[in-house]
Amino acid sequence: MPRLISAALLLRRDPRLLKLPPYLSLLCIIVGVVWLLMLPLDNYSRRTYISENALLPGQVHTYFGGSDQNIFRAYRHEVDALITQNKTNIEVNDELEKIFKGVGLKVGRQNYTYYSGGEQFGGENVYAILQAPRGDATEAIVLVAAWKNVNEEFNRNGLALALALTRYFKRWSLWSKDIILVVPPDSRAGPQAWVDAYHDAHDSSQVASLPIKSGALQGAICLDYAQEGRFDSVHIVYDGVNGQLPNLDLINSVVNIASGQMGMESAIQGMLKHSQKYDDNLQTVLRGMLRQALGHASGPHSSFIPYHVDAITLQPVGQGWHDEMGLGRLVEGMFRSLNNLLEKLHQSFFFYLLIHKHRFVSIGTYLPSAMLVAVNFTIMAISLWVKSGYKEVEKTESKVERDGKAKEGEEKKGATPNSTTAEREVLLPLVLVASCQFLGVVPLFIFNQTPSSLLTPVFAVFSLLNAGLPHLASYLLANNTRKPPTAQQYLLIKSFSLLLLGMFLSSLATLNFSLAFIIGLLSSPLSFTRPWPSSAVARYAYAVLLHALSPPVVLLVGSLLGGVSVHDVLKEAAFGWHVWGLYTPLVVWCVWWPAWLVGQLIVLGRPGNKEKQA
Repeated sequence: MPRLISAALLLRRDPRLLKLPPYLSLLCIIVGVVWLLMLPLDNYSRRTYISENALLPGQVHTYFGGSDQNIFRAYRHEVDALITQNKTNIEVNDELEKIFKGVGLKVGRQNYTYYSGGEQFGGENVYAILQAPRGDATEAIVLVAAWKNVNEEFNRNGLALALALTRYFKRWSLWSKDIILVVPPDSRAGPQAWVDAYHDAHDSSQVASLPIKSGALQGAICLDYAQEGRFDSVHIVYDGVNGQLPNLDLINSVVNIASGQMGMESAIQGMLKHSQKYDDNLQTVLRGMLRQALGHASGPHSSFIPYHVDAITLQPVGQGWHDEMGLGRLVEGMFRSLNNLLEKLHQSFFFYLLIHKHRFVSIGTYLPSAMLVAVNFTIMAISLWVKSGYKEVEKTESKVERDGKAKEGEEKKGATPNSTTAEREVLLPLVLVASCQFLGVVPLFIFNQTPSSLLTPVFAVFSLLNAGLPHLASYLLANNTRKPPTAQQYLLIKSFSLLLLGMFLSSLATLNFSLAFIIGLLSSPLSFTRPWPSSAVARYAYAVLLHALSPPVVLLVGSLLGGVSVHDVLKEAAFGWHVWGLYTPLVVWCVWWPAWLVGQLIVLGRPGNKEKQA
């Protein structure tokens, strides 16, 4: 045992041990990426299944159809008349209120006004409550049919179908939960205002309270049926705000009812034709990760998920033989299943990646890939902290040659390196890293408060300043201080910055896996930054690489690849910040950008002393 302890102590002091962390860090990044690329394989995914037995999807016969199609056409005619006459939001709600009261429902209306980017987003929600004949108003299911969908198209078929379904539901006495039909004027601000007010989490200066309420919301189904004619399949949109997802049982129930009972195809992530091969599996995963990382609302359902109300949006797509009655029976089947629940959905997964509609990857399988990318920063931070506690000095040794004769010895001097402990100077590194972290508040405030008409020029100016800021800061740091940072202090600056980055990303990975993985991958070159005082070519080459991976450049390139303008991206981010509580801008400007700025300072830095660090 003593020999083992002494061997461990010798190994701890071995300078070769400090050369391993960069290789371990690189290995973690490579393994994390390979891990993600292996997820679409069938060996690493699982087949979907219904965990909540009480749902019983597809086990009941649906009766919506026949004469109900005439009712749908009548409502469709009334909705078309409201559209062609260019009725205002208030006038439309007046007509809808008459329809609701004619059916015998309780009606409520709610005003809201949001401000973002110098613009006003306001309107009035109208909703009706169908009280359950067999219930006590303690639970409710929500049916949402917005006047306009996320693409600003009139949801004429969706609204007409919702009205027909509500009238149909009123005739049945089997409901144990109230049914709430919500008709917001849009699919972005209106649902958020309604669900915030329903849970008394609204700002009363912007959003009015709801005049009537029901019980706890058990689930929500949103209809987005703007296309004309018959459809081929149903596209299930399930991405929530900040990457949150509904319970997997809800999606599985839709797939089960659509395919098993209705003979209807279903699709996810815009993959209408899925071959269930690796290429399509990987594309589905990457699309889902991109939507989750952006975190914006993908439909009216997205506003419900942060309140633990499982919700999805159904979009008929393609050209086929299914009509609105088929979609109505699908919604009826879903409401019948949700009506069976004794408690909220909790048996299945809330953290998952869907490979396709029949296969998924759970959090225990995909989380290590993001954690491996995040842990590489922590490994480097710890190694740099240890490394900063030592310095190499040159020890001069004298060797006397003796030849048996009494004569003066001749000394031969040779220099060999020897490590010794050094006191860490942490004040400057702490102040510098903390200053860079707090500096991230500046772009966060600018892009969230700038009028939308000025976002493009402000972004151009910021990008130019961002390109020159590291060079200016590095120059001031080296020339306008009494004592320029030493090599040890540069190690500590990098150590503190990487430690914060690894801590933030590992925590974020459990909440928004995709955002943590993407930012970690884009920030991975920061693990290998170092000052290049004697090589200007290497210094500026690495600085150019970091500039190419800076947040403004990634935002610009990403918007170009996505076919949208930078103005639209920034406007959507500001709207999400003010309305949805979107935290993606916070992560970008207060986590990623400060770490990038510190990395640039490290690369451009020139240590003030000539001491060689271990």
